[in-house]
Amino acid sequence: MKDETITIEYQFRFRSGIEKTFTLRLKRPTLELIAVRKADLPEWTRLTHHQCSNCPLDPERHPHCPIAANLADLIEAFKDCLSTEEADITIRSESREYHKRSPVQYGVGSLMGLYMTVSGCPVMDKLRPMAYTHLPFATVEDTMFRAVSMYLLAQYFLSQRGKTPDWTLEKLVRIYEDIGVVNQCFAKRLLSINPKDASLNALVGLDCFATATAFSIVQDSLREIEPVFRAYLEETET
Repeated sequence: MKDETITIEYQFRFRSGIEKTFTLRLKRPTLELIAVRKADLPEWTRLTHHQCSNCPLDPERHPHCPIAANLADLIEAFKDCLSTEEADITIRSESREYHKRSPVQYGVGSLMGLYMTVSGCPVMDKLRPMAYTHLPFATVEDTMFRAVSMYLLAQYFLSQRGKTPDWTLEKLVRIYEDIGVVNQCFAKRLLSINPKDASLNALVGLDCFATATAFSIVQDSLREIEPVFRAYLEETET
């Protein structure tokens, strides 16, 4: 029997000998983050502090932004870190391990992206299924492939429930447009605490991914990867 939780660990080792480790625990089967909330969250995590323009949450019921509350420790840990500073970054999950020596912004960006999809934000929740196959250091092409695959699987589940699926990906583009709004508004939230550029550049990278993914769906119609599916496209009906 599988454990009731999924554990993902990010470890940053700097040349100075300093190590920073972050452990996320996700509840099966929903992949909801099992958060350990502090009683004294910083003021910038309040929902009304640069609240996203498309946020549907009510401050009376949700005094803190769920993403900001869960990112508070990460932002604090890297507030004095430059994005170009290199670190040995190791990511461990129950089935695999990734390792890369990289500018810290890429590891922080990957970790921020994971936190943002599992924290309970109603907008970012649409990407939560991607945490099922979390891929650190993903390229735009990786993200596009996984996002479209996730979305089409969601449409299959909808069709199985008798609902109308969206096979044209029209609503996926809207999802990424909404995510772009969240990224841009969250950047304003971070700017208000004046961190060094590691966290900000990590968030900018995530926003570029969101923009590039939506652009690829609209403009390229996934033509670049269509040849990979030749075995299906050229299959002769019998």
